[in-house]
Amino acid sequence: MTEKQTDPLAVALLSEVHALDTIAKARLQKALPKGMDLSHFMVMNHFARLGGERTPAQLARIFHVTRGTMTNTLNRLETAGYVHIRPDWDDARRKWVALSPAGRSARDYALAAIAPVFADVMETVGRDEIKAALPILRALREYLAEEG
Repeated sequence: MTEKQTDPLAVALLSEVHALDTIAKARLQKALPKGMDLSHFMVMNHFARLGGERTPAQLARIFHVTRGTMTNTLNRLETAGYVHIRPDWDDARRKWVALSPAGRSARDYALAAIAPVFADVMETVGRDEIKAALPILRALREYLAEEG
């Protein structure tokens, strides 16, 4: 196969990953509480799982979005009272973001709202199949993140 030919297996993989991403996002967005975007939930979930503070630039890298996109998301979360944004006392150009108690509560509420989607997937696809797929999906994500 020459460099210019496309491997049908690679095309099938890309098609499945894209379709899965689109369908999963739509189902999760539909299940989230009114007014909460999936991007808001993902940022709050990140903080709820790992704690601490992050800069907007760090969050943009983590979520593979532009700084402008992350700034918009953080502004909406701050307006809703879900995150606290404070200046960096050592570098006035930088800010630090942390999850607020209201943000943790909103994340927990949203997690409960989307739990049936996950339960349905786990039951239908099967825990063993999902466990087997996770290392492959993780390796793909890590490889593509390095290349990006």
